[in-house]
Amino acid sequence: MSGALVQLLLLEYPLALLSGLALGLLLDLAYPYHRGIALKLHPVHTCYVYSKRLSRPYASRLHGIANAASCLAIHLAVLVILLLASLKPGWPYLLITTALVAGITVKLSVSIRLLFREARRTGEALGNGELEEARRIVSGLVRRDTKNLGQGHVASAAIEALAESLVDGITSPLLYYFTLGPIGSLFQRLANTLDGSLGFKDPELVEQGWFPAKLDTLLNYIPARITGLLILLAGQGSRGLHKALVELKRQAVLLESRNAGWPIAAMALSLGVKLEKKNHYTVGLGELPSPEHVMRALRVARRMVILYLVIVISLYILLVHAAGWL
Repeated sequence: MSGALVQLLLLEYPLALLSGLALGLLLDLAYPYHRGIALKLHPVHTCYVYSKRLSRPYASRLHGIANAASCLAIHLAVLVILLLASLKPGWPYLLITTALVAGITVKLSVSIRLLFREARRTGEALGNGELEEARRIVSGLVRRDTKNLGQGHVASAAIEALAESLVDGITSPLLYYFTLGPIGSLFQRLANTLDGSLGFKDPELVEQGWFPAKLDTLLNYIPARITGLLILLAGQGSRGLHKALVELKRQAVLLESRNAGWPIAAMALSLGVKLEKKNHYTVGLGELPSPEHVMRALRVARRMVILYLVIVISLYILLVHAAGWL
């Protein structure tokens, strides 16, 4: 690996990477929303708009690959330029500027507070008997039609979205942040965005959405399984973990998605409920969840995120220390 690549991935600057993580998480807590110019310039928004405008009905796989590759290249090039500028040799504030670039990238790649807020708002609306409001809120979290869903299915949708988004917006970008630096976390987030804009199986998009869908599946393959395991640990501890893992493996494949089944089935097993998308899948054991189960899912998710951060940060520190970079 060349010295330039080592620098770009911040492998020799663990303090900058850790400081960037802290800054990014603080920014997420302080400013979880994006409005106005902040929204228009957000790479998730610009990548989504870009890929949609370049998409064509019934386009080929090659068109989809070109669309996705160009979107990734343009957005990552901006980050590479910023990193190179912050890593200028002899620059006395290298640690500060690099940590700032890394922190902003974490903020743009990771979404914790907003996810938790929307899931909580759904549970609170259901608890207050405001079914229409709960349907409206959860419609922003899932792809399904929520207009005619009953309380149990709205609660299920909120919990499913929470569990799946733990992978897409937290564990996966942070895994690539610690292995490939800011470039890795942004790459994962952009790939996930491209899957959300093009990765549909309707006739108009099925071919051009093939590459974004496969890329997203590949990138989230390991994080999804780690997340499922940690959800079980956060939800029920180590007692009966082996039996729960056996059941998780059986339930996870009930979803068409190779990855989404792991966090969703794990959350269902942790809560002791069934989670169901009508006419698509049912996972878990028991009845449909109640508003209280949504709140319990949030507590499990919070413990899982803390556990994940402790594990990945500890492993990262041990590895960079062994490599002599700390």
